[in-house]
Amino acid sequence: MKNEAEEAWINSCRNGEMRGIGGRRGAPTLIFSHHRKKRKSAAAAAAAQRALVATSLPPPSPLPCKEDNDGYKLLGVDFFQCDALQLAPKLLGKLLRKDDVILQITEVEAYRQNDTACHGRFGITTRTAPVFGPGGHSYVYLCYGLHVMLNIVADKEGVGAAVLIRSCAPISGLETIQSRRGQTTNKPVLLTGPGKVGQALGLTTEWSNHPLYIRGGLELLDGPAAEKIVVGPRVGIEYAAREDVEALWRFAIAGSAWISAPRNTLQPAF
Repeated sequence: MKNEAEEAWINSCRNGEMRGIGGRRGAPTLIFSHHRKKRKSAAAAAAAQRALVATSLPPPSPLPCKEDNDGYKLLGVDFFQCDALQLAPKLLGKLLRKDDVILQITEVEAYRQNDTACHGRFGITTRTAPVFGPGGHSYVYLCYGLHVMLNIVADKEGVGAAVLIRSCAPISGLETIQSRRGQTTNKPVLLTGPGKVGQALGLTTEWSNHPLYIRGGLELLDGPAAEKIVVGPRVGIEYAAREDVEALWRFAIAGSAWISAPRNTLQPAF
């Protein structure tokens, strides 16, 4: 259940305004505004932000956080137990590991409950069942019968929300990535696009519903938080309701070359 302050904040996101995604203990608070629409007073937006940050957001560092011998820390299940709009920016800078490949997440999109662009809108089916599972599991589906798309499930069991991994940067296993992608380049074209990420990780739909907080297989590891973030509307969801098409629910690391097209729809979070 969301409190009134949180619902006010979510509504401000839908209306093209965003007032605060952040955390406690000195984590940066993102404040960004879409000037075409101003449907909330500054005082109401500020009050919603303060209440949300004080009562709703989880700590930025999940507990427990298990450290490998190589120094990488596996994120715990608590990290994922939040709204998809809160999880999405937290994922920027985190690391995906499978086999010898490690990728740093550079671009994501949030898909929420009651979102007309979310696969959860179809209800629970064989394909979408993982979306309704507990946060921290993968949701992997095939797009156009070709592209394997990796999503990370958010929030509590039954909610039906997830974050799509749109782009990554390579940290290790470049030769494996290039072999899987069928390319020898080390330029951003290698990993800028959700289908490219799935291919680089060697994923199939059989990886759907895999727990990312348990060692082995596909894992989500801790990494540096993004210092600056850009936001914009999500890509390729023209079929959705207008308010969802316009929602600024795409997040990327500002200044990174490892961001997919289109880039001209992104704006600074300030």
